[in-house]
Amino acid sequence: MNIGYCRISTSDQNLDLQIQALKEAGCEKIFEEVASGAKDDRPKLKEAIEYAREGDVLVVWKLDRLSRSLKHLIESVNDLEKRGIGFRCITQQLDTTSPSGKLIFHVFGAISEFERSLIRERTAAGLKVARARGRLGGRPKVLDQEKITIAQALYDDGKTTVGKICEALNISRATFYRNVKLKAA
Repeated sequence: MNIGYCRISTSDQNLDLQIQALKEAGCEKIFEEVASGAKDDRPKLKEAIEYAREGDVLVVWKLDRLSRSLKHLIESVNDLEKRGIGFRCITQQLDTTSPSGKLIFHVFGAISEFERSLIRERTAAGLKVARARGRLGGRPKVLDQEKITIAQALYDDGKTTVGKICEALNISRATFYRNVKLKAA
């Protein structure tokens, strides 16, 4: 059975074009949804996937109707495949129910994985070069040793409140407590 899923992002858009294309593609049941593609929670998509049984095919009009990114698309289609459910996209002519469609889809997946590996390598190399130049990364310290010494002295003196010390040094209470050794009670 072909099961259609169509989605629009806002209620002022129209599902008619997608519904017509899904009907022409032989979809016997169509799930319609108004939800942003950026949202993880799409109840009608979840319902369509739960409705599908082994041997069924989930059909969408365009790839972006199903997923937010290539990574999400690959994960979604792999989840369908594990359950014996095919996937077909009308406009991009992608069909995982055929051997050539599976091949093309897996090539997409391999390219995506390769791209993620390259990004990880470049990031690691960039961090290594930065460390070699003395850059440690992360957020800069708010307090240097001189300010810590001043804060400690003011606190140990007992005449200045923690609030006033924080105000004078322009730091938060959390920063104060993280850096100043408190007197034992």
